[in-house]
Amino acid sequence: MSTLRRFEYLVAVVDEGSFTRAAERLHVTQPALSHQIRALERDAGGALLERLPRAIRLSAMGRAMLPHARAALADAERAVCAARQAAGLEAADLRVATVYSLSLGVLPPVLREWSRRYPGVAITLFEHRHTGELREAMLAGEADLAVGPRPADWDGPVRALGEEEFVLVLAGDDPAESSRLADFADRGWVRYAPENGLAEVLDQACAAAGFSPRTAISAAQTAAAPLLAAAGLGPALVPSNVLPAGFAGRVLRLDPPVCRELVVYTRGAPDPVSAAFTELLAAKF
Repeated sequence: MSTLRRFEYLVAVVDEGSFTRAAERLHVTQPALSHQIRALERDAGGALLERLPRAIRLSAMGRAMLPHARAALADAERAVCAARQAAGLEAADLRVATVYSLSLGVLPPVLREWSRRYPGVAITLFEHRHTGELREAMLAGEADLAVGPRPADWDGPVRALGEEEFVLVLAGDDPAESSRLADFADRGWVRYAPENGLAEVLDQACAAAGFSPRTAISAAQTAAAPLLAAAGLGPALVPSNVLPAGFAGRVLRLDPPVCRELVVYTRGAPDPVSAAFTELLAAKF
């Protein structure tokens, strides 16, 4: 029995929370399933699952293995799809993971051009709230490539795209003359909810300017922040690329500028479809 199949068994047990239900899902006997899990544990050198009276729980070793098992299964599925595509058996597809702010600003023109150039290649977009969540999703094999801030401790290929600039959004009639972030320290801010990755960007930028932003209103959605700022509820720090043409608010470019690096990353060497998308993204950035 291959390790890949054992990974499939492990994932099924975790997802179902039961050896019995996992065996039914996989159409194997429960003793056969248990045997293969024990074989995987022997290969790993320790227990992967804690068999409680009424539940199954991952051990520390199991928690470490699970995302890699999921990624291996996703990559195997992708390999089969690639072979079928090469044989002309089905249309190509591409799975792209990103953070919410980039799906609003950076990606739409790239996706529009991709659709024009490669109408037979469908794209599935997976959106995440922050960089850590995006990284974990990629480790679990959710997508073929990720577009976002540089992930910490990433072993696979990473290609830098450039820097994303943040601007200060105010009400259209706001009298502020300064473009220094520190001069807005006494304002009540439009802040992002803690689960939104831009909350960290704002906090770090303000800390570098010597203050902690006071909350006037908190928004979970990236798109809401500039609208609330334009309505006069407080300044907001937003990616410049999310602002639509004809935006009604006042927009200030900061001095010194606030930027973050954006990259494309994959788990292994990108396949031809992923490589083509990366080249287009780099050209459009």
